[in-house]
Amino acid sequence: MKKDYYEILGIDKGADAATIKKAYRKKAIEFHPDKNPGDKEAEEKFKEAAEAYEVLSDADKKARYDQYGHAAFEGGGGYGGSHMNMDDIFSQFGDIFGSAFGGGGFGGFGGFGGGGGQRRAKGTSLRIKVKLTLEDIANGVEKKVKVKRKIKAAGVTYKTCSTCNGTGQVTKIANTVFGRMQTASPCHTCQGSGQMIDQKPTGSDAEGMILQEETVSIKIPAGVAEGMQLKVAGKGNEAPGNNSVPGDLLVVVEELEHETLKREGDNLHYDLYISFSEAALGGNKEIYTVTGNVRIKLEEGIQSGKILRLRGKGLPHLNSYGSGDLLVHINVWTPKKLTKEQKEFFEKMQEDGNFKPTPGKGDKSFFEKVKEMFS
Repeated sequence: MKKDYYEILGIDKGADAATIKKAYRKKAIEFHPDKNPGDKEAEEKFKEAAEAYEVLSDADKKARYDQYGHAAFEGGGGYGGSHMNMDDIFSQFGDIFGSAFGGGGFGGFGGFGGGGGQRRAKGTSLRIKVKLTLEDIANGVEKKVKVKRKIKAAGVTYKTCSTCNGTGQVTKIANTVFGRMQTASPCHTCQGSGQMIDQKPTGSDAEGMILQEETVSIKIPAGVAEGMQLKVAGKGNEAPGNNSVPGDLLVVVEELEHETLKREGDNLHYDLYISFSEAALGGNKEIYTVTGNVRIKLEEGIQSGKILRLRGKGLPHLNSYGSGDLLVHINVWTPKKLTKEQKEFFEKMQEDGNFKPTPGKGDKSFFEKVKEMFS
């Protein structure tokens, strides 16, 4: 079972952005690869801290995590540490270390600065929305979408950057009152990749890239919700250079409104309208659910406002066993127009004891039912 992100960073759920950043910096420095060479356990804790910070430092991701927990991100790869490599972490959060590792360098690990290796460039991520019906969400679905992404043009070649000599960084030495200070920063010519364009094919941009449409298959698990974000690794834009990796495709779930069913978490609500005669006599009714039609029995004398709970007929819980319920709300339909004979019948019944409201202790009021439903 995955650890709680707040527990990983050692902070409370109500921590502000500054506290979250400070806690991450402390953990990242403690388990940094340069301080723990060859220590696999420290490396995993370093990745865990980066994963926690990636989510908690983003207001939108943090809100979804607070509401759904890890389930908010696990559907399509999510933000799990196993999907983040050291290049990802350093490229996204490298500046948070400040001068803890020598002017922003990261020793010999992954070639980030101090060891003289070049930075591994990563392409930008793309974001799309996918519209899903309740049936898609109930059963899980595979969607094929067309995505326009940047890729390296055929025949493009790159050479070592002449400004940084392939290191991806430039070093500056300044005289200060404390002596000579050396700082390193990403090369402005190659943006830290260590490479620059050599031969650019016709039709490509300044970095040797072209725009290409590609059909991407996305597997969406059952139980996702509006606003959840899935990740398809490596299907974003490519980056220039021979040692680069592509970005990711971020898929945001958009839930379409259903004609008869309303969603509340993993539970579904259905309004069933019945006539006076059906309410009085009872009987069977067939209703629609996301897993197929089912027949329910109406008892004689059923009252308007009664709620029938069909267990397990709601939506499946994301990444766990079981499903929510389907709540059937009974509504007795009052006819708006009556024939002369019908009016005479109901006029005769006005004084009949069976037609007079006589609620018992077990009959709950509308407000009691609402309170019970939300408690």
